[in-house]
Amino acid sequence: MALLLSIGSAFWLGILTSVSPCPLASNVAAISYLAREAERPRRVLLLGVLYSLGRVLTYVALGVLITASLLNIPEVAFFLQNRMNQFLGPVLIVAGVFLLGWVRLGFTGLASSEKIVSRLTSLGSLGALLLGLLLALSFCPVSAGLFFGSLIPLALQQSAPVSLPLAYGLGTGLPVLAFALAIALGVKGLSRLFERTSRLGSGLRKATGWIFLLVGLYYLSSYLLVPLWRGVA
Repeated sequence: MALLLSIGSAFWLGILTSVSPCPLASNVAAISYLAREAERPRRVLLLGVLYSLGRVLTYVALGVLITASLLNIPEVAFFLQNRMNQFLGPVLIVAGVFLLGWVRLGFTGLASSEKIVSRLTSLGSLGALLLGLLLALSFCPVSAGLFFGSLIPLALQQSAPVSLPLAYGLGTGLPVLAFALAIALGVKGLSRLFERTSRLGSGLRKATGWIFLLVGLYYLSSYLLVPLWRGVA
């Protein structure tokens, strides 16, 4: 049951990442790439699936590399087993602060995504896969905080180096898949739909930011401050 909840949380973190400003810009580039094939519905769906697959493969590879490596080091594994709850509090608080927009950094990831899209367009289906691989690496403060600060600790806690990054990657690719399906079905008013999605994403980020902040404060007080206070007393 705990693993299923963690998988659901990882999927939700992926969705939040996809509607964050920097990854959202990358997804806009991907959607514009798909829109060029609007007259070929099956082609649009194929490109959308390949783009999402590229993102999933990137996050799974990173998750396995980082999580499995740390879990295979006895000292690190022992430390995480005994100190993970103390570590999670500050991490969740920092992630919540970024999600709420209280701290903003100027870094925007791969700002030249339009150039990348134009170069990969000539590669066809392979270009869509490579686009997903490359743009998944376009980490900005919020997406990096969600992946490295929230997903990786969760994967370490559950000893799930594959399933959680997989769920996260699927979450990041979901919006592009949805818009690919909309393009394939000839849905009108995509610009309005995209605008509504952006507004909804902003509200979801803020709500999740408050949840992260409150849960982080709980972990901080329960597993770090209270034991510290008892030790001093």
